[in-house]
Amino acid sequence: MLSHDAEDIFLSDDELDLEGISLEPTIQNLIDEDTLQWIFVGGKGGVGKTTISSCIAMTLAKHRKSVLLISTDPAHNLSDAFAQKFSKDPTLVNGYDNLYCVEIDPSDNSKSLLSSFLGEEGEDNNETTGMLKNLMKNMSSNLPGLDEVEGFVQILRQVRNMNFDCVVFDTAPTGHTLRLLALPSVLKNSLGNILGSNIGKMISQVGSMFGGSQFSNPQKAEEQLQQLNENINSITKQFQDPKKTTFVCVCIPEFLSVYETERLVQELTNYNIDSHNIIVNQLVLKDTDKEPCEICAARKKIQAKYLKQIFELYDTFHIVQMPLLGKEVRGVEALDEFKQLLLNPTPMAYKKEDLN
Repeated sequence: MLSHDAEDIFLSDDELDLEGISLEPTIQNLIDEDTLQWIFVGGKGGVGKTTISSCIAMTLAKHRKSVLLISTDPAHNLSDAFAQKFSKDPTLVNGYDNLYCVEIDPSDNSKSLLSSFLGEEGEDNNETTGMLKNLMKNMSSNLPGLDEVEGFVQILRQVRNMNFDCVVFDTAPTGHTLRLLALPSVLKNSLGNILGSNIGKMISQVGSMFGGSQFSNPQKAEEQLQQLNENINSITKQFQDPKKTTFVCVCIPEFLSVYETERLVQELTNYNIDSHNIIVNQLVLKDTDKEPCEICAARKKIQAKYLKQIFELYDTFHIVQMPLLGKEVRGVEALDEFKQLLLNPTPMAYKKEDLN
């Protein structure tokens, strides 16, 4: 099968011809927008989100003081992509002094998800705080989207601490990601209902259900829940600010992936979340010097059909074409080589007129 190595397919500035492409076919806009704090990378499963998000994070690390790459996918691949073990704690990527990775583990109960946000270990652990923590732990551990809750808690922690200039999210497949993005409004509504009720009476009643005594400080509980509510409001505002948040869609030129990308873009619009970049991955690129094999010719024909649709649907997006390579993209060196294509388009990339 016809394939290429990354070093064979770079396009120099002199050769770059943007005719037929609406916006620059690179991620340069992510670098230029230096106010961005949250960059989500998502799409259908199996399209190369982890490779692309890793390359974006590495690129940003060259321009930002500190970058955090978080995987919110229960089936983590960051450790495999970088050939380095990561955990729930920020770990420096080998060869970098400002790029960290985190793999969220939703099965780790050492901290109690949302309850941990009500106070760290050693903080004012009075009876009311303990009650709220246990209640939130019981609620979160029984939620069907436990991994999304854990992902959102990690976001909240970053909002509170914000030790990084930019956070890049290697998200789970589209369905999981949409539930993650919907959580702020869900939690906001739930907390609004709680805060709008008689919280002192509620805590006493819940305490009685668990065989506890009457709690003496409902005001403290209300203050903690109010703080959580304010943090959720803050993250919602940041998500909806195109200067601070954007979503990079990754797809491959096939029906199911393009269909899911359109669904994702529509949902992002509903959530008021900015999205102006689409990475079309695993392309069998045109090559005038070599005759493609039968399989490659068939694949190119299928891909051209859906790539044309992508150009027509997303003429206000930066559409970046990434090639199908003849080798794995694994390890810092391979990722560093591959990421060059996000800023330097290949001469074998398609233009609109090629697809007519």
